[in-house]
Amino acid sequence: MAHSVFPSLMPADNVLSDYGLCQTSDIEEARSVGERIFCSNKIYSKDPKFNTRVNYRRVNSLGVGRMTYGGETVIDPDVMELFSLVQVPISGREFIESDGKRALFESTQGVVLNSHARTRIHHFGGDKIIIRVDNEVVRRQCQQHLGRTLHKDVEFDAVMNLDTPDGRNMVKMLAWMCDVLSTSDKLSPLLSTQFETTFVGMLLSCQPNNYSAELCEEKGQSIAPSFVKRIEQYIEEHAHEPISVGDLAEYAGVSTRSLFAGFRRFRNTSPMHFLKEVRLRRVHEELLRTPPSSGAVTTVAFRWGFSHLGHFTTDYKRRFGETPSETLQRS
Repeated sequence: MAHSVFPSLMPADNVLSDYGLCQTSDIEEARSVGERIFCSNKIYSKDPKFNTRVNYRRVNSLGVGRMTYGGETVIDPDVMELFSLVQVPISGREFIESDGKRALFESTQGVVLNSHARTRIHHFGGDKIIIRVDNEVVRRQCQQHLGRTLHKDVEFDAVMNLDTPDGRNMVKMLAWMCDVLSTSDKLSPLLSTQFETTFVGMLLSCQPNNYSAELCEEKGQSIAPSFVKRIEQYIEEHAHEPISVGDLAEYAGVSTRSLFAGFRRFRNTSPMHFLKEVRLRRVHEELLRTPPSSGAVTTVAFRWGFSHLGHFTTDYKRRFGETPSETLQRS
């Protein structure tokens, strides 16, 4: 492959490098690791380059990892019952058969392996990003968006096109997640919740599924400004707590789709972006009251849910016209 669609800020080998589960040329050991984090499986390989490497980290209901089998390998997993698996290539390629349909997984094409689907994977080397997501979380967030109970599980199209605007947005978000997870030993509850809700929301929005038409349907009804103000007040009062889009929708008694529509129409932003701006303001206020000391910026930023200091500093400087350290020196 000439280049990777995965735009990580760090070399691929450094992604989740501190979270290695195994590196082995023993097929039975590789099978056992796969069973521990995914499901029962069988692995076949006669390639002398076979060398399974798995780096993996759990974040709430998500499991995020980087893995390779090294050489040509066939993986025959049992049916996944409680989760779906998203795969995005860094390098290499795979042929994947899922419920009788075959897809080539390489370069600008990822794949979603739905639960309850019979799958067989023919791996030809290279690395991939994997995201294990629990069905119940996807179902709950979809219900919150639609404002009703689902009668069928969410089923995604198997092929994930990564060279479309939606696909590029998805891999950018995954790259950000992987960079943060690779460099932050501890995640605040605020950031862990944000990872879960952002990833599942992006998946529902960007990857075609059996509820896509309904999720994208525009409602004619409007939301009164007083509703938006109530949510803004809630965020102001609870910004120090983990808050998800679902929490806000439940508080307001509306679907998350209506929630987004209200903020888009009356505030030209999203509720989660508003939450981030409130937290940036709280960091600014706290830094102005904090005596200058080594590590103060990191401590305050982490307390308000900002774990990736590079992204935080960029957002902070955009908002206040100076770096957090410059603010601290003025305190």
